[in-house]
Amino acid sequence: MEEKGEGKMEGSSEASRGILLHNAVIVTVDSESRVFRNGGLFVMGDKIAAIGQSSAILCEFSDRAAEILDLQGFLLVPGFVNTHVHTSQQLGRGIADDVDLITWLHERIWPYESSMTEEDSYLSTLLCGIELIRSGVTCFAEAGGQHVSGMAKAVTVLGIRGCLTKSTMDSGEGLPETWKSFSTEECIQSQLHLYERHHNSADGRIRVWFGIRQIMNATDHLLLETRDKAMELGTGIHMHVSEIAYENQHVMSTRGVEYGTVTYLEKMGLLRCNLLAAHSVWITDAEIRLLSNANVKVSHCPAAAMRMLGFAPVKEMIGSGVCVSIGTDGAPSNNRMSIIDEMYLASLINKGRVAFSKGETDPTAMPSETILRMATINGAKSVLWDNEIGSLEVGKKADIVVVNPFMWTMAPVHDWISNLVYSMRTENIDSVMCNGQWVMRNRVILNLDEGDIIRKATKAASKLLERAGIAIPARMNVL
Repeated sequence: MEEKGEGKMEGSSEASRGILLHNAVIVTVDSESRVFRNGGLFVMGDKIAAIGQSSAILCEFSDRAAEILDLQGFLLVPGFVNTHVHTSQQLGRGIADDVDLITWLHERIWPYESSMTEEDSYLSTLLCGIELIRSGVTCFAEAGGQHVSGMAKAVTVLGIRGCLTKSTMDSGEGLPETWKSFSTEECIQSQLHLYERHHNSADGRIRVWFGIRQIMNATDHLLLETRDKAMELGTGIHMHVSEIAYENQHVMSTRGVEYGTVTYLEKMGLLRCNLLAAHSVWITDAEIRLLSNANVKVSHCPAAAMRMLGFAPVKEMIGSGVCVSIGTDGAPSNNRMSIIDEMYLASLINKGRVAFSKGETDPTAMPSETILRMATINGAKSVLWDNEIGSLEVGKKADIVVVNPFMWTMAPVHDWISNLVYSMRTENIDSVMCNGQWVMRNRVILNLDEGDIIRKATKAASKLLERAGIAIPARMNVL
C-alpha cells in the first residue's frame, strides 16, 4: 500500500479526521453484490462513512483524511467471520490427530480443557487470534471453553470481535472429575456472571453468548434454562448439533423422539433465530425444514467434519433458506485456523458430495459467490451482528481486509470472486482493520509481539499437557 500524508485542516485534529482508501477493487458483498473496479472508501471513527468510485471519494473526502492510502489495485473485502472456533484449544494443536472420536474427546480434549488455567486460555486465544487475523478474520464465534475471562482479555488485546461462550455440561459419561459436580444452576449462573462482566466490553467488540456443549451432556433443565435466559438477555446460543450418527441414536433412545437432536430441540423450543448450530451433519430433509422455519443459523466446518463427522447437507440447507456460514473448529480437530482454507474446502467438498449423491458431476454446486457470502454476510447473520458487519456499506463498522492479488498465489486475476475463493491464501492478506483500527498493516500484527506470544504459548502448552497427563505416542522410530 502506498501511503500519502496530508496536511491538517486549520482548526481540525487527527481525532476528527478519517482514513481514505482508494484505487482499489472493492467487493462489497452488499445486497446488490456491487463490485467497484476502481473504488474508494472513507472511514471515519469506527464506521464506513462513504464508498464509491475512487475519483468521487478522493474529491469529496481528501481534505478530511488524516491518512490517504493508494491501494494500487489491491482488493478490499469485508472482514471474514469465523462462526465456530475453540480458541482455548489452540495450545492443543496436534494432540488428538488420527484417533477415533471417543478417544479424541474423553482421553485428549476433556483432560486438556479441564486442566487449563485462565492464563492458559489467555495465551491460547492470543495464539489463535494471530492465525485468525492473518487469514482476514475480524470476528469469531467462540465454540466453548471454560475460562471466558481469559478469552475476553485476549480479544481486548487483539483488537478483533468475539462472541464468547462458556462450554456448559451438567450430565453425561466420560466427564473429568472436576466437571461432574457442576449443577444446572451453576452452569447458568456462571454464564450470567460472565455476561454481566464482559458483554459489550472492549469498545463493544465482545459479546457474551450462552453455550451448550452438546445434547448428550445436557439435561432438559439446562436446555430450557439456557433457552429462556438467552432470550431474556437478547443474546445467542452456541451448540454442537447433530455431529455424529450416534448422537441421534442416543437422543432417540433417551428422549423418546422419532429422530435426532434437531427434532428434539424443536420439541423443546430451542430452534429459534438466536441458535447457532455447529456442524449439523446428520440431519434429515424434515429437520432441514425445521431449521429453516425457525431461522436457525448453521456453522459449516468442512475440514473438521471430513476428519471425524461426515458430509453435511450444505447445498440442501442453503436451498431451503437456512443461513449457513463457515467455521474452522478448534486446532485439535482441524490444525488449521484459516477460514481461507475452509472457503476452498467448502466449495470443493460440497461439489464432490453432490456428484457422489447424484452419480454425476455438478460443477455449478456451491459457486464462489455463495462461499464468499458464507464467510462474510452469512457469518455476520449467524452471530447476530449483520446490522453492523459482514459487508462494506455506509454506516457499517469498518471491518475491512486488504488483499494483495499480485502474488504467485493469485495472479493473474480474471475473476475477482473466483480468485478470492479458489486461489487466495493467507499470504495474500496484506492488512486487516477492525472497528476502524488497523490490527495488521503490511503483514505485521500491531497489537502484540507475535514471537513473544508463540514462545510463551509453546511453554504453557507443554506444562498443560503434563498436568493433564496427556502423552502423545511416537508413531515413528524417534531416536
